[in-house]
Amino acid sequence: MGPLEGVKIIEVGGIGPGPFCGMMLSDMGADIVRIERKGGLSLSEPKYDILTRNRRSVFIDLRKPQGVATALKIIEQVDALQEGFRPGVMEKLGLGPDVCLKRNPKLVYGRMTGWGQEGPLAKAAGHDINYISMSGALHAIGRKGEKPVPPLNLVGDFGGGGMMLAFGMVCALFESQKTGQGQVVDAAMVDGSAALMSIIYGLKAAGLWMDRCGINLLDSGAHFYDTYETADGKYISIGSIEPQFYALLLELAEIEDPEFENQLDFTRWPDLKIKLEALFKTKTRDAWCAIMEGTDICFAPVLSLDEAPEHPHNQARKTFVEMEGVLQPAPAPRFSRTPPEIKTAPPVPGQDTQRVLEDFGLTLDEIKKKKKSEVI
Repeated sequence: MGPLEGVKIIEVGGIGPGPFCGMMLSDMGADIVRIERKGGLSLSEPKYDILTRNRRSVFIDLRKPQGVATALKIIEQVDALQEGFRPGVMEKLGLGPDVCLKRNPKLVYGRMTGWGQEGPLAKAAGHDINYISMSGALHAIGRKGEKPVPPLNLVGDFGGGGMMLAFGMVCALFESQKTGQGQVVDAAMVDGSAALMSIIYGLKAAGLWMDRCGINLLDSGAHFYDTYETADGKYISIGSIEPQFYALLLELAEIEDPEFENQLDFTRWPDLKIKLEALFKTKTRDAWCAIMEGTDICFAPVLSLDEAPEHPHNQARKTFVEMEGVLQPAPAPRFSRTPPEIKTAPPVPGQDTQRVLEDFGLTLDEIKKKKKSEVI
């Protein structure tokens, strides 16, 4: 029983950040009904679509007036709705926030877009890489002299997008319980990824961050904050920022070179990095783990997707779990009294249509008529 147990949400099916938001909320116990559309994009079998776990799935044709009426009957009875279309699409369907909030004044209406609901680029197509380009995040990620490196789609789609929308919706749900009034949550990935860059913009304003990648404290510029190849072709990560942690790095790595003493002399960082590269190639990754893992150096092996679930720490915390043969990350964060859980595997799209419609008050006769007219 997660902390959102009893909260009812409608998710209008989409890809990427929208389903991730739904996963975050449903992992926490929210009862989410996902409205699927025929012909929607799927990259794999349903059981591998981890982002849609813990949900019920229905097919409702929102292009038909009867489909919209069916959706509105459900929306009247839920606490929140989330959608991830371009601005204006839900309005054209007849399911915009004005219509929905008139039917359900307490409704929290979550909107996930790349560029936001307004602005010169609002209706343009885009993906994670474009949104984080516009926020400055992508410019800051990369090595000196090399082009920016896309950080998968973690910064825009998920951190700055789906997670930001989930946070916004929970905030709005909390407020609506006090006031009885719903509202629209406008989550844009360009805004969210900019928010994730707050500390970097602060450091830049203070003169502590140069506006070029690969030469700063956290972007691979510092010799004490980077990854290094080991003798067996694997990698380790070092994050010895604090002076006491840096001193321990020098001690356990048996470094006596006086050049290393002035840790924050950034003019020496490139040369010191070359020396560390040579040093770490003298031992295997496991050998360095035996020396440094679990110490205050701030050290970790760089694990592959196959290795990460097998690490003793991740196993002890059950960071990864298996559901119907599919290994996947467990719900996060954790709660002491209302622990989140994975209750159901990702659904086959539309598998719960009849049961959900019955739960929301439609009669069997009404359901048969909608099936006959292909509304559902």
